[in-house]
Amino acid sequence: MAWNTFIRRSLAVIIVAICAAAMQSCRISYKFNGAALDYNIYKTIHVSEFPIRAALVYPPLQQTFENELLDYISRNTRLRTVDTASDLQLEGEITGYSLSPQAVTENARASQTRLTISVRVKYTDNKNEGNDIDQTFSAYRDFDASLMLTDVQDDLCQQISKELVDLIFNATLGNW
Repeated sequence: MAWNTFIRRSLAVIIVAICAAAMQSCRISYKFNGAALDYNIYKTIHVSEFPIRAALVYPPLQQTFENELLDYISRNTRLRTVDTASDLQLEGEITGYSLSPQAVTENARASQTRLTISVRVKYTDNKNEGNDIDQTFSAYRDFDASLMLTDVQDDLCQQISKELVDLIFNATLGNW
């Protein structure tokens, strides 16, 4: 009887050890922020100003966009923002700020207006040229045409800036 108990306990210990080893070797790793950076290589980033070069200009947009971009980078990476030489660089310009009618009613009037913002981004990876990007990103929001743009402009610019920053981050630092 003692021999039988010894064998059962030994088998149980062996099975637990095998399961523990298997679970330890099969790790699933998720990065919830989407950043795919090796922090042993990349430590610093320089983010330049993004001047407005669009035909239609809304001055607060530049500061709104830049603040959103810097905040997003600081919240989602461990990169240190610097004003000198850096491992990574983000620079660009706001190239588009436009309004266009969308939904038209039966009396040929617009019921929805679309605000579209475009940003050209040049991303330079000073450690690996193959990761460099020069691309334009656009995002938009529709609003009721009966509203004045001045009444919704700040909120729309904030929403669009957040979407643009998300797109830019995923294409550059997120390495999607």
